[in-house]
Amino acid sequence: MDRLLAVVVLTAIIHLINTLIYAVRPAGVITRRLATAYSLFNVIFLVAQTANMLQAPLLGSIIDLAVGRGVEAAGSGVNLLNTPVYQQELLILDYQFRTIILGATVGTLIGALFIPMFITFFVKGIDVFGEVKSIPKMLGMMIFSPGKMARMAKSAVRIPNRQFFKQVLSEKVTIPKKFLILNIFITGIFTTSVLSSLYACALYPEFRTTASMLSGIINGIATILFATVVDPTAAGLTDQALRGERPEADIKQMSFYLALTRFLGTILAQLFFVPAAWIIKYVAEMIARGGI
Repeated sequence: MDRLLAVVVLTAIIHLINTLIYAVRPAGVITRRLATAYSLFNVIFLVAQTANMLQAPLLGSIIDLAVGRGVEAAGSGVNLLNTPVYQQELLILDYQFRTIILGATVGTLIGALFIPMFITFFVKGIDVFGEVKSIPKMLGMMIFSPGKMARMAKSAVRIPNRQFFKQVLSEKVTIPKKFLILNIFITGIFTTSVLSSLYACALYPEFRTTASMLSGIINGIATILFATVVDPTAAGLTDQALRGERPEADIKQMSFYLALTRFLGTILAQLFFVPAAWIIKYVAEMIARGGI
């Protein structure tokens, strides 16, 4: 498989699974077993972690090959960034990384469409876990009782569940809008932070290892906002539903709008990509010159 295509597919898988986490809270509220819902999701999240493990070295190799081709074509003793051949390599990298971001957008969209199905799937999975009380036993049922698991999966599959989206879109938004707007910017930053740091490696190849370690410069603010605003707000709304202070429909509405704002955030990442790379390059230059 082509290197770029492999990265795009892996990126789509990562963002698809990270979007499906929005199905966990509604399933936890419906069953009143939120902790179990998150525990079951962690099993699925292992797929995203594996995809991320495979994606990282492939991304790094794209940068190394681009820089290597530029050095080979330009020769030694020249300012690499000012050579036409290296400028062409940068344009190719820009196209490749924007394609990868597009993969994140597609994966998020697919994940959003599958949220209704996964709410049902998690509800049924939680019920099964309540019976067997063991993840290994559940996995054993999948292997040794495929018929039973297939029936459960078949009853959960509704692609797409138009009734879910019609109901959510027809109802008045009853959840705070500020944390939804913040989720757009947070997702945009998270989506592009690593890619921007890698592109900064190509902008400053002499210290590309330094630049590659600086993605935290970009996503640090997003991490703070997520930890202090978005996640606590979502948790508070979920707790209200668990206590009966909010209807379950509000949590389904929240899961839909979080997925929608995440989708918009991946589109916004296209705008953040290059400016974030130049910020990282500037910080890397300061470190290289002993300014930090």
